[in-house]
Amino acid sequence: MTEPLATEVRIGPNKQVILHFAIKLENGDLVDGNFDKAPATFTVGDGNLLPGFEAALFGFKAGDKRSLRIEPASGFGQPNEQNVQIMPRSQFEGMDLAAGLMVIFSDAANAELPGVVQSFDETQVTVDFNHPLAGKTLTFDVEIIEVKAL
Repeated sequence: MTEPLATEVRIGPNKQVILHFAIKLENGDLVDGNFDKAPATFTVGDGNLLPGFEAALFGFKAGDKRSLRIEPASGFGQPNEQNVQIMPRSQFEGMDLAAGLMVIFSDAANAELPGVVQSFDETQVTVDFNHPLAGKTLTFDVEIIEVKAL
């Protein structure tokens, strides 16, 4: 007599997931990943993955390998013009400014807020506070190592 097959645990709410992943731009450039390191562990809904990335994994089980297309709406969203600020040059005293330079600011709650210098002149600096991946379609390569019910 054979043993009944155990129901395979699939990714969804109240699951812990161990996986290898890679996030790539459309041109194939690697943004982040861990295929060459120890696998990552997260619990669905814990905030370690953006909701759109999590939702793309729902239904997968240990052993699944996939390459998923993540559109901006499910990833880092679209750039928002209101996140581009013009600031007085005097706030950057002593800094060697360059377009593309990332500058860390503190918001009202003293949390770090990165911004990228877009342009500058003698009187003002234009800083983009949008996420660098906003507006980008990404490839999310995953290899599911283990899925556990909590």
